[in-house]
Amino acid sequence: MAEADLAVQVCYATAGRQWMQALNVAPGTTLHQAILASGILLENPEIDLSVCKVGLFGKLKPLDTVLRAQDRVEIYRPLTADPMESRRRRAVKRAMAE
Repeated sequence: MAEADLAVQVCYATAGRQWMQALNVAPGTTLHQAILASGILLENPEIDLSVCKVGLFGKLKPLDTVLRAQDRVEIYRPLTADPMESRRRRAVKRAMAE
């Protein structure tokens, strides 16, 4: 008896658009295989998996991670601003307001 397919979701967001694709994959499917099967790379050619980090439910994972049922595969964009610099600017702004 063959195992049932697993329901997963592949997600990616830009500043102007959210992309979510539900799909069924075979047991043993990896993050990378699910991303390829979703078609997201064809619709979003700016995604470079050698640069973009990926994860499951907000936790970074390698592309060879085997998926489980109901996993949400997330493709993360590179940061456009340094988080430390953003915090410094907010702190200065707050200090000036006081």
